[in-house]
Amino acid sequence: MGGSDANIRFDDLCRLLAWLGFKERVRGSHHIFRKQGVGELINLQKEGNKAKVYQVRQVRRIIVRYGLLGGER
Repeated sequence: MGGSDANIRFDDLCRLLAWLGFKERVRGSHHIFRKQGVGELINLQKEGNKAKVYQVRQVRRIIVRYGLLGGER
């Protein structure tokens, strides 16, 4: 798990969050995602055309914690 976190395109990560039902708000370079029922905000910033590694890991933890891909909570 997490072997290719440095190779995730920023736009792909944003599309995944939108597909999962997150609402996006952009403030400067910050893309802030929230979803009803999810206690954490997700704050993403680009690093070139890639997502930052620690932010990819944060998104994965939230997906797993809340069972957003159909798994159990």
